[in-house]
Order: sequence, then structure tokens, then C-alpha cells
Amino acid sequence: MAAIKGDKTAVRVTIIPRIDVAEIRRRLKMTQAEFSRAFSLSLDSVKNWEQGHRSPVGPAKVLLAVIARDPLGVQKALAAYR
Repeated sequence: MAAIKGDKTAVRVTIIPRIDVAEIRRRLKMTQAEFSRAFSLSLDSVKNWEQGHRSPVGPAKVLLAVIARDPLGVQKALAAYR
């Protein structure tokens, strides 16, 4: 409520780091096609993210953040649904 009244000390800003899809993919030594297949992502989405035409949002951003930390865990989890 204080922020609405103009109190700038009551404002909290959360900065969400940009997900660098190309960096994640290169670290895993995968092509775009391999990366998209391995993590059930659209190849077009991977290309658009890497080329800067779009940015991952919502569940895709969360999935990419988890892939960056535990790619094998994500692959194991996805294998149960294939």
C-alpha cells in the first residue's frame, strides 16, 4: 500500500536472470535438434530463443532453469512419460 502512495522505500524489485539457452545447450554438447528432442521442446522454440526472436517464459523458463542445474534428472523424469 505504501508503494502505491509513492513511498519508494517500500518497493521490492526482483530481477530474474535471463536464460541463455545456447549456453546451456553448448555446455551439454548438443545440437539444437538433439536438445529439443532430449527435453521435449519445440525445435522452432529453441531456435527462436537462441536467435533472440523470443524469450522463454512461464513453464518453459522454469524447465530451462532446471535443465541448467540437473539435465540428467530432467531426462530421467521425462523418460517416465515417453
